[in-house]
Amino acid sequence: MDIFERIASYRAENDRLAWSGTFKDYIELLKKDPSPAKTAHSRVYDMIKSHGVEDINGRKRYKFFEQEIFGLDRAVEKLVEEYFHSAARRLDVRKRILLLMGPVSGGKSTLVTLLKRGLEQYSRTDAGAVYAIEGCPMHEDPLHLIPLELRPEIERELGVRIEGNLCPSCQMRLKNEYRGDIEQVKVVRVILSEEERIGIGTFSPSDPKSQDIADLTGSIDFSTITEYGSESDPRAYRFDGELNKANRGVMEFQEMLKCDEKFLWNLLSLTQEGNFKAGRFALISADEMIIAHTNETEYKSFISNKKNEALQSRMIVMPVPYNLRVSEEEKIYAKLIAQSDMKHVHIAPHALRAAAIFSILTRLKDSKKQGMDLIKKLRMYDGEEVEGYKEADLKEMQSEYLDEGMSGIDPRYVINRISSALIKGDLQCMNALDVLRAIKDGLDQHPSITKEERERYLNFISIARKEYDILAKSEVQKAFVYSFEESAKTLFENYLDNIEAFCNWSKIRDPLTDEEMEPDERLMRSIEEQIGISENAKKAFREEILIRISAYSRKGKKFEYNNHDRLREAIEKKLFTDLKDIVKITTSSKTPDESQLKRINEVSRRLIDEHNYCPICANELLKYVGSLLNR
Repeated sequence: MDIFERIASYRAENDRLAWSGTFKDYIELLKKDPSPAKTAHSRVYDMIKSHGVEDINGRKRYKFFEQEIFGLDRAVEKLVEEYFHSAARRLDVRKRILLLMGPVSGGKSTLVTLLKRGLEQYSRTDAGAVYAIEGCPMHEDPLHLIPLELRPEIERELGVRIEGNLCPSCQMRLKNEYRGDIEQVKVVRVILSEEERIGIGTFSPSDPKSQDIADLTGSIDFSTITEYGSESDPRAYRFDGELNKANRGVMEFQEMLKCDEKFLWNLLSLTQEGNFKAGRFALISADEMIIAHTNETEYKSFISNKKNEALQSRMIVMPVPYNLRVSEEEKIYAKLIAQSDMKHVHIAPHALRAAAIFSILTRLKDSKKQGMDLIKKLRMYDGEEVEGYKEADLKEMQSEYLDEGMSGIDPRYVINRISSALIKGDLQCMNALDVLRAIKDGLDQHPSITKEERERYLNFISIARKEYDILAKSEVQKAFVYSFEESAKTLFENYLDNIEAFCNWSKIRDPLTDEEMEPDERLMRSIEEQIGISENAKKAFREEILIRISAYSRKGKKFEYNNHDRLREAIEKKLFTDLKDIVKITTSSKTPDESQLKRINEVSRRLIDEHNYCPICANELLKYVGSLLNR
């Protein structure tokens, strides 16, 4: 479809979603499907669930957050299960303010924005339909029209719960416009929209001297006082505060704890009783989820003040730490770069990974487990297997520090440094060394880091560089083998044949001559020595491999060389050792001969075609690896 066809289609969809009728029609609709009568908390939880839930190793992963939130699966699972799910079931947590607390640029605002956008879309579906009294400034639930005395019986009949009372405006309209005839009150379907201030509100604190409480609760319309004669007449009041407009949905309280206290006290009644005070009216009912966010420093200052105990008891604090997974951190940077106008600059493979390794190292805390350094911890957190450690060790490490991930370098700093390098250098391609250099140069300009932190961060840049060196050498060495995987598998199969014969005290048969031969001890040791397997330990290592093969076989799986972390390392190192001299001579030759030049061109082409390099970074990589191998 062209642009105007899409616009017409969208307009037609809006027409299809429009519904209007009387309160009597609405009741008939509820008899068929009571879901429109759900609470705001239930609507948010159902919206999240509607996108799908995966169970991964006993943990729930909510797909709704996948496109924008990276590496916060544990925090999101806790948030959904402990707050959204419980609140949707009308447990007492729904009477609490949800306070997201975490470091700057950790994803708190993104998380809330996702919920608001998701709720807007969900209200356009049949499952998320919202109906309101027509003309109500607070888009009120039509069931509030039912008198309190009749509610228990009607609740049983419809299978719903009715909470709250008519707002002052609807009370007056019911009396004057409809003469008390509830059945004829007009009801319409509403689409939640932050832009149109329907069911979604956002409150941001500003200067306490100039900000008015009316921003939250509405205000008197002085131009109509003479017409209606009283400030307590609903027609002389603007029900246009954020608490009014966010009814039926979500209200975001940005940087809540920076707000003046008088604004926060309005939330006490709203959270506990579901109503708030405005103007010269009785308490006004509101069904909305209040989500606030703040940083750790503001929160500590808030809880240290004894005057805030009442409000503090009405909060559910959910920590939102930084991501601690390298692969997810890469996605954050890739997303932010894709949103810019610098998409034309090629980012070389592993460039963002080098930055991510640095960032994650700054956020990790040293483990108390023996032999566990930060790089091993980083790999385990990212889902890699580390020899000598198991899943139980990972869970133990994740429980060592409750505040791990609440400090360190934020993604915003890294992306600022990458952006600076992209603009200043006028680059066509950015590689890992460009990124690490930009991060290093920016440390001197970083206002909040101490001298000790700077030294620590410089060390992490050095570690990230070493990790990149390993990746770079591996990439080039693999490119030098026409079919690395096939070569690795052939060597692996050969090794397996030999260790099986060794452990079973048997011989192997030559595939060409059919002659029986002793196991090739030189071949086996040349592989095992790559990972430091001693002469005394070789038998145990070989038997362990056979046991692993047997275990895979019982499960109906094929054991591959990369299923065993140390064996994979040994096979790759053996191949690379055999190749090292060829790679070294070819990449570092200042005046390559014809055969060397041909090989370099083949390797470059392979890097470009198979590994997402461009001609510039492929050439830079070959030069760099050549210099590494000559050190």
